[in-house]
Amino acid sequence: MIDVLSSAGPPGTRPEGTWHWLPEQADAPSAADLDRARTEAEALLADHGVTYGAADELEPWRLDPTPVVLGEDDWSGLEAGITQRAELLDAVLQDLYGARRLLTDTLLPPTAVVAHPGFLRAVDGLRLPGGRELVLASTDLARDDDGTWLSLADRTQAPSGAGYTMEGRRVVAQVLASVYRATPIARLGPFFRALRQTLHDVAPPSASAPRIALLTPGPGSDTAFDQAYLASMLGLPLVEASDLVVRDGRLWVRALGGTEPVDVLLRRVDAAWCDPLDLRSGSRLGVPGLVRAVRGGTLSVVNPLGSGVLENPAVLAALPRLARTVLDQDLLLPSAPTWWCGEASSLSHVLAHLDELVVLPLSREQDAVLGWTLDAAAREELAARIAAEPWQWAGQARVGGGAVVEPVGPDEAAGSDEAAGPGAAAGSGEPARPVGPGVGVLRTFAVAHRGTYTVMAGGLARVAHGPVVSSRTGAVAKDVWVLSGSTPDAAPEAPEGVTEVAAARRTRLGVSSRTAENLFWMGRYAERAEDQARDLRVVVDRWDDFHGRPRSAGGRALAVLVTALVDELHDPDAASEQPAPTLREIALDRGLEGSIAASVRGLGQAAAAVRDQLSTDTFGPLARIERALRSERARQRIPEGGLDLGVDHVRAATAGLRPVLDRTLEGLLAVAGTIAEGLVRDVGWHLLDAGRRLERAQHVVASLRRTLVGPDTRTVEAHLVDSVVLAHESSITFRRRYGDHTGVPAVLDLLLLDESNPRSLAFQLDRLAHDLAGIPMRARPTDERDRLLAQVRDLVAELDPAAAAAIDENGRRTRLAELLDSMHWRLLALADEIEAVHFARPVAARALDDPWDAGDEEDVP
Repeated sequence: MIDVLSSAGPPGTRPEGTWHWLPEQADAPSAADLDRARTEAEALLADHGVTYGAADELEPWRLDPTPVVLGEDDWSGLEAGITQRAELLDAVLQDLYGARRLLTDTLLPPTAVVAHPGFLRAVDGLRLPGGRELVLASTDLARDDDGTWLSLADRTQAPSGAGYTMEGRRVVAQVLASVYRATPIARLGPFFRALRQTLHDVAPPSASAPRIALLTPGPGSDTAFDQAYLASMLGLPLVEASDLVVRDGRLWVRALGGTEPVDVLLRRVDAAWCDPLDLRSGSRLGVPGLVRAVRGGTLSVVNPLGSGVLENPAVLAALPRLARTVLDQDLLLPSAPTWWCGEASSLSHVLAHLDELVVLPLSREQDAVLGWTLDAAAREELAARIAAEPWQWAGQARVGGGAVVEPVGPDEAAGSDEAAGPGAAAGSGEPARPVGPGVGVLRTFAVAHRGTYTVMAGGLARVAHGPVVSSRTGAVAKDVWVLSGSTPDAAPEAPEGVTEVAAARRTRLGVSSRTAENLFWMGRYAERAEDQARDLRVVVDRWDDFHGRPRSAGGRALAVLVTALVDELHDPDAASEQPAPTLREIALDRGLEGSIAASVRGLGQAAAAVRDQLSTDTFGPLARIERALRSERARQRIPEGGLDLGVDHVRAATAGLRPVLDRTLEGLLAVAGTIAEGLVRDVGWHLLDAGRRLERAQHVVASLRRTLVGPDTRTVEAHLVDSVVLAHESSITFRRRYGDHTGVPAVLDLLLLDESNPRSLAFQLDRLAHDLAGIPMRARPTDERDRLLAQVRDLVAELDPAAAAAIDENGRRTRLAELLDSMHWRLLALADEIEAVHFARPVAARALDDPWDAGDEEDVP
């Protein structure tokens, strides 16, 4: 591979792997070392849950750990150019929503600016505190054939990729640890510290201790990971539009204990979609009244609404003359030669060289066109379109082999501006490998800070076979190292006093109802998957022992266990032509509601939705569970023969299940341990634990109801008792405590009444009551919730194990069945009531003139 971005050697000519920029005492990695590093990087990224793409089309993030290396001299020139460019764009933005002298003096073409979808009239005249309007600026750079850096595009709407950049740095530092430690590299931390400080500085003057949140489109965004990771790094809550409401001229977050004010909103939703009242009607990604809150001076939005107008190619074409006029300076970091077709001379040039240029539409809602890839007929058609509406088009010269950063199409409203994509081709499943000769693009980041701009030392590089650098066509992400001599990391801000720390703690936003619901369901899914795995593991063990002897006591007990397991997912009395699931399907079928795989998927989705609340260590075990299930699914084992256990719908095969169940349980226990030892005992903890306790309580009752009600012979029952206490992780205690008295009454005492047994119903109800007491209510009173819980606790307190285990004339434990049924329906009703009390969802807001079928997220262009 030829390194098309690094400057530690002649540009474009240094073969990867020479590593001559390393200090003399450091050993360069061998080819085998690099292969190992790529494999380890892929595993780490998977363990950390690093993905790209919409929720239903997630792809693993791909990273080639071989860094792009920039020399100190090269970077100092770049940094100065990036800073100047950001200052210029800030001045242009202030003018376009202020005096508009650049338009009246025709330094910028009014037709191109006013017609651009990023120009929002509703925010005219609005200003951020602090003197800067453009807070975050990002620029995509490429090297020309002679090694000169040129800007391909500026990203000012809602720049993405900073989170991916930091994650890439952490992974590379781990898989190339010796090289990383030996190399003097400028750090990324100062950029993020500056961003955090700036978000406080731009708060409205009335906010002495500002409350800040990051607005995300949600898991449907291509860069959902990037948004959640950034929120976690900055210590900000991640909020969606449904979490927010504007009342009395202020923005509020709907928290569990009531609404709480928001002073600063770091947005990752494109501006036009942020307010369906004043901006794009019908948007479900925005908050009605948001613009009015900004206009009233109670809310600051970063980047400010309307900043997307700077992404206009016509502005890019005009930047050289704007720099001379506005800054009285020449542009230090030139743009790729760009011609706006609204000018006659530029139109003539573009039409004459259509087969050599990248043709850019004025709006990112359309894709760029590579003129040299078109045949004669297509070029003629494109020329006619340009001639008909010349102000809507621009042409750009090919740079460095024709690098083009593909604009985002379907996810544009989600604020995902193609910051970076997975390195390998979609769905390849292979570690990211160095691409051959192609093109590279470097995305840089700058944040307004203390009167100037702080530039991230490096950025996010992507290389591709070219010419389009896009996640959709297999671009590979790379970390960027800026060699810094002995320059240490910038010192942190001055230490805060006790008063400031206490104030910061008091002003932290509470948990939104959406976040609360995801935490609650994360607990439920985690427990559900664990319960299912334990039950199925017992069945697999019993299967191996007794499937060849169906008439034996063990064989008949196996039939009961299999029936109980299958009936949990499949109602045998329901009128359905769908066959009952096999045991492998119960374990592995992600599309089967209630299966282990489906529960693990639900757990992963819930965890991803609250990534900003969790340790990164949570995601490694989840990734390993998914890999184990996926690997076993791929085996497609075919059971040999069949087995009639007297249950017609049982079609079970257990081949290969025991190892995957063991790995699943290991991963789930690792998740539980990470949460137990790492999560602060706040509202989030209580929500998650409440979900787990409720799910375990339901499972204990349902399990006993399906297995111990009878009628069964004493020997069959003995097998069932052993299996039930084993599935509930209580067999050691059971044998030690009860000795020879190991019948059903002993099981009821241990699994229903024993408050010291963490697997018992009584224990779950006690913990659930404690958790619910720690969760603020918001939607409605808790009377019914508390009444249902109290009734179940009363039923447990009044239970006599011996009397409940009594057998009637039909050999059944009718009293036990009635008691368990009574508990079961109350627990189900309690689950519904908890959701109704704490997780009430607001009705989606719409403008009055908007048709009810307009503005859905899936219709966003």
